[in-house]
Amino acid sequence: MERRAVEGNIDGDVKEDVEQHLGSVESLPDPFQIQVEFSFLAGAAPKYVCTYYDVVEYLNISSHSKLHTHILPKSNSKEPLEVKMDFMLVAILSVVEKLQTVSFYIVLNLEWKNTFATWDPQDFCNISKVILPTDAYWSPPIFILERVNGQNSNVDYMTVMHNGSFNSTQPFQVTLTCSLMILKFPFDTQTCNLTIASFLYPVTDLIMKTRRTPAEMMKDSQSYFLTDGEWKFTNLSIIEYMEELDDGEFSMVTYVISMERRPTLYILNLILPTCALYLLDMAVLFGPSSLEEKINFQIAIILGSSMLAVILNNILPTSSNKPPVIVVFFLGTFLLMVMAVLDTFFLLHQHHKSLRLGKVLRSSQQDVDTELAMTAMDNPLAKPGAHLLTPPRAAQEGGQPAKTQWQPQRQDLFLPVLEKLLLYSHFFLSLFFFAVISIKWSS
Repeated sequence: MERRAVEGNIDGDVKEDVEQHLGSVESLPDPFQIQVEFSFLAGAAPKYVCTYYDVVEYLNISSHSKLHTHILPKSNSKEPLEVKMDFMLVAILSVVEKLQTVSFYIVLNLEWKNTFATWDPQDFCNISKVILPTDAYWSPPIFILERVNGQNSNVDYMTVMHNGSFNSTQPFQVTLTCSLMILKFPFDTQTCNLTIASFLYPVTDLIMKTRRTPAEMMKDSQSYFLTDGEWKFTNLSIIEYMEELDDGEFSMVTYVISMERRPTLYILNLILPTCALYLLDMAVLFGPSSLEEKINFQIAIILGSSMLAVILNNILPTSSNKPPVIVVFFLGTFLLMVMAVLDTFFLLHQHHKSLRLGKVLRSSQQDVDTELAMTAMDNPLAKPGAHLLTPPRAAQEGGQPAKTQWQPQRQDLFLPVLEKLLLYSHFFLSLFFFAVISIKWSS
């Protein structure tokens, strides 16, 4: 016999036919929601319960008040309602070092059970799930602890299964506060936490758990990851714990997101130009130019390095427990350049001092020669040219001729030695500084 279901009140001729084939109507349960099977009623239009509207009417969502959307669907008071979560990181939108904030685009999937919203699929042509608005039933009120800004999801629907299983997938664009450790900038790796909790219900009423392992979430996140910019998503770990606040204990789940900076842009724009300027400064310092020209070149190089330092200052935070290595690098190269200028000034001062001393010594030599010539002219018995060969005895006993002849030569030998000493000291100090910086960046 062909079977068709009809729902509603039974009266008139239909009631007589039903009583004839199925017995008394009063013996059937709940005549207002009864399903009657018949195949022989002529002229009666059957009502099929094979639409989603029939499922919604059966669940009686439209008739009762909205209070049930705010009440925890918990039937057993001893066992808490379990909410299973799934997490996927879709994109790293921005990282602002000065504000210590990170913007993510994430997808959260929540799954829970409501034993008050069930039906038998066989009664509704095997309809086992329906899509309902989020406000049709209770949904977990989640709170992101580190969130400071962002946009809520515009997907206000959830999937309801016939066994009372609810599933809600919500995309979020969130800006989180994150303690960014920029000691090794731009070769740094950052770790940011995204903590999800529901502070309305203690662990006796609601508990939050993860549905999959971190490795599975990591694999899905990397397969859907959209951005290929400055930051690379490297690792994901999960921490489930209980937090005691006030008089209650609450369930929390923390997703620890690890990401690594791609330093290529900063190397090309900051580090390599600074190294090039410093190499140019060393080349000028060891070059054959005059000391005055060296000073002009070195000051111009210092001004160029200062412009790069201004660019770096706009990127890094204004405060930090320890200065980043790149700040030490810029400051060290700046001080080494200033030290090179000071060395050149010192050599120039010594050179001018040597010139003045040589001029004074030459003037003294000329005075002595003039005095000797006048003495020879006063002594007619002296041979011509004898004053040029034999100085006066008093001058020999005092050692004045030797001092007059050898002091400029000693001064001229001292300047090259002093210059080489300063240059090589500066060179080895630079090598030591760059070796220390490399070790700090690589450690």
